[in-house]
Amino acid sequence: MLGREHGGEYAALSAEQIAALTIEGRGGQPREAGNPDVVLGASPREGSWVPSKTGQPIHIGMDLPAPAAGARMPRPTMRVFTGAAADTDVVVFATADGAAWLTVVHGPDAPAPFRYVITLPEGLALEPMPSGGLDFMHPRYGATVGRLYRPWACDAMFRPLPAEYLAQEPAVLTVNVDSASASYPFVVGVVYGSAPRPA
Repeated sequence: MLGREHGGEYAALSAEQIAALTIEGRGGQPREAGNPDVVLGASPREGSWVPSKTGQPIHIGMDLPAPAAGARMPRPTMRVFTGAAADTDVVVFATADGAAWLTVVHGPDAPAPFRYVITLPEGLALEPMPSGGLDFMHPRYGATVGRLYRPWACDAMFRPLPAEYLAQEPAVLTVNVDSASASYPFVVGVVYGSAPRPA
């Protein structure tokens, strides 16, 4: 079950504005930055290529039922996909060591839960961590070469919503959000970093 509509000016903002307000409410994280090793695709399904510590690019795309109706590039470091699915916009941007995917949910017709498809380079494996995040591991060396931090969600009243990953094979990742009491629009954040900090 999804949340309830939230009236007022907040609901009328663009996806980019909603994402920016949510990030500000989270203390400025994740932070957009230029990164020549990040390649942002032309659609959420086409996805993005992010770096790893081994130098191998990792591909992460969103599995949405339809292509985005509109794609904007307000800056070289950001893509905004309006109408990526019913009641759903997606904002993707580069960070200093990876990328962030912010799904803006405007109403109950959004295709929740949200699915991501990951293409792992040869020799890497995806391992769930006690923090709720997922580490990209190099099994031969036992080293973490990248990390998807625990997913987060925040509603229009800036209240955190419970969110978690469900990893499936081969590399399909579902983000489940408990939004039963949420006010629309709410934002679901997935953040990747190649230089993992403590979770």
